[in-house]
Amino acid sequence: MRSHSIRQGKKAEDDSLKLSPTSRTRSQPFFMHPAIFVSASVLLGTLFALQEWITVHLWSYHIGLRILFAAWWVQYFLWGVLCWLLWRWCGPWIQRANAFCIFTQVLPLSIVTSVVEEMIWVACFPQLPLNRPHMTFWHRLAFHLDAEFIDNLVVFWCAVALFRGIGYYQKFREKEAAAAQLSVQLAQAQIAALRMQLNPHFLFNTMNSISSLMRTDIAAADTMLEQLGSLLRITLERGEVQFIRLNDEMEFVEMYLAMQERRFTGRVQQQLWVHPELHDALVPAMILQPLIENAYTHGLSRLDSNGLLHIEATREDSRLTLSVLNNGAGLNSSPPKVSDGQGVGLANIKSRLQLHYGDQHTFSIREVATDQVEVTITFPLQFSASPAETLTRFGA
Repeated sequence: MRSHSIRQGKKAEDDSLKLSPTSRTRSQPFFMHPAIFVSASVLLGTLFALQEWITVHLWSYHIGLRILFAAWWVQYFLWGVLCWLLWRWCGPWIQRANAFCIFTQVLPLSIVTSVVEEMIWVACFPQLPLNRPHMTFWHRLAFHLDAEFIDNLVVFWCAVALFRGIGYYQKFREKEAAAAQLSVQLAQAQIAALRMQLNPHFLFNTMNSISSLMRTDIAAADTMLEQLGSLLRITLERGEVQFIRLNDEMEFVEMYLAMQERRFTGRVQQQLWVHPELHDALVPAMILQPLIENAYTHGLSRLDSNGLLHIEATREDSRLTLSVLNNGAGLNSSPPKVSDGQGVGLANIKSRLQLHYGDQHTFSIREVATDQVEVTITFPLQFSASPAETLTRFGA
């Protein structure tokens, strides 16, 4: 751009300012900091100066290295300052400007800015153009504008394009962030709805169990009511908490198993085992109770004796595995909706696991032996920040 002045009117091609708008969402991009932006502009001027220096030597011109680099440095320093001030004062307005404003306001501003930049530059270098008779300021300004005016407009509109690109990118990221936040809120609402669905399901089934004991064992029914009250208290105290320690989940399971033991006295052997390192692992609240309830309802309730319920929590590398095994009935003898995993409890668990872990979980129901069914779920292993003070009576 300065080659016309330095080489007595011979003009070199000018490249536009191109900065990649890798910005920060909802904040000023780091490269729009004045020090970074102006420094990058001066660096670009240095590259043009080197290109000019190589060209004049190839053409056998003899121009001082100092005046050559100074001309380019000052020019792009001025453009860096002017463009940053344009961003500082008019950035949001330029980003919002429609076609009418661009033609009626931004276009005249580009002409004025180009002329002002050239005036400042001409005042800084009264010795240019070289090898010319003495010229007044206005003659030198007209001379340089004739050669540089279009190039100045290119630089200005490249800056405008950069500002509008930053605006489009920030809007895109804001919409993306808003969509992600809405997705999280929707998932939380769905999980809360599933929890609300699960609690009444558990309550109604337990009340039916108590009702069935009222005519045969009033004392057992009364004990179950007390245990149900304790379970409801725990559920209410947890509130809307979605993840709890495995130790707390097992405490809830122990109370539920005590109720079932009261109902199926002597008919079911209950076994619980938890890996010693997993007491502080985080699990979705009430993840095991529906599985145990399903085992009693569709398997163990069909036995008069020798029932087996085995609950186990193990780890496989960075994954937690929970399994519930029971005898009493195979999958082929179960109702279709249970074998397909579409009971209220099982469907609820599958939906919650999908919302919590996405594709990082597994859920399987399989017949491991004659009249023995095992439900297994796995998901990523995470630990609570606050370790348990007391442990339930299971595991090693």
